[in-house]
Amino acid sequence: MEIIATVLLPLFKIYNMSIWKQIGEYLYIIKRDPNEPRTKWMKYMHGMNRLSLIMFLLALLVIIYRLAIKPLLH
Repeated sequence: MEIIATVLLPLFKIYNMSIWKQIGEYLYIIKRDPNEPRTKWMKYMHGMNRLSLIMFLLALLVIIYRLAIKPLLH
């Protein structure tokens, strides 16, 4: 149990924070690091990730509408 608390938990926190930071950058919620190198291919990759994340959120809204809101209106 001590191994989990001392080794894996800090790695889990670092991993989760970087995911939320990246999502925040994709959606323009937080500013990106100006010291980070930015290549043409990195811009393309982040653009595709941004597009797929927005499409996923829109699909999630449609599913919520169809399952929760539409039955209440009928």
